[in-house]
Amino acid sequence: MRSKIEDRIFDPRGAKIAARNTGPAKMATDRPAAAERSRSLMHGIFVGEVQALEGAGRTCYDFDDTEAPFQLKLDMARQCWDEARHCEISLKLGDHMGTEIGEYTESTFLFSAACNPDPVLRLCGVNRALEGLAIDVFSTMKEFGNESGDPVLEFCEDWMLADEVTHVKMGSDWLRRITASDKERQQEALEFQRTIDKLFSFGGFRGESEDNPVHLARRFRQMAGFTEDEITELVDVAAEAHAEAIARSEAAATASGA
Repeated sequence: MRSKIEDRIFDPRGAKIAARNTGPAKMATDRPAAAERSRSLMHGIFVGEVQALEGAGRTCYDFDDTEAPFQLKLDMARQCWDEARHCEISLKLGDHMGTEIGEYTESTFLFSAACNPDPVLRLCGVNRALEGLAIDVFSTMKEFGNESGDPVLEFCEDWMLADEVTHVKMGSDWLRRITASDKERQQEALEFQRTIDKLFSFGGFRGESEDNPVHLARRFRQMAGFTEDEITELVDVAAEAHAEAIARSEAAATASGA
């Protein structure tokens, strides 16, 4: 069944989980809702991997060789294999962690937001923005697996994290290669990436403070071809999304009180 992104964000179980949380928002084993939060996140990871598989596959199919070089399509085909493996791993991790497909509300927002008809913008949206988010999520979940004493979760997240670094690196390399003589198109693609990055910061889900459940993985992003300036800009984008979410929440509370 297809649902809207609002259904996912405003799932009433989210508020119940938050009500049982104490201390900072970062994923941590000493939080009362740690197990449920990790299961919910793993469910979202599985759904995201399905959509990432679809996105990479469509890039192989949607464009001819004049729009997307054949070698780029080979890289996307390799990514399809990785994403298919990630789907299987995430499904088994969900079983391992005590959840099942359909337990949490999900949507196709990830795929819809990323698959721009321009192959260069799609590279930025999928491989640099969304796969970049996957780097941050897998790094956080790997750390959570280590802290919780779960070697299965830690090993699987570390394995998938290595793939995600490769996927983002492919996006970074191909972006610069295809737009080497067209800086205007490159800037347009990077601006599209900023839009996706802001959307998928989910108003504070990702950042570098203790208020953010998922922390930005600087070292792995550097390995994936992000410059220091790009990482700093991403931190600013995430902070901006967080501030806007707080302002909207306060405005809604004020309106409700009135």
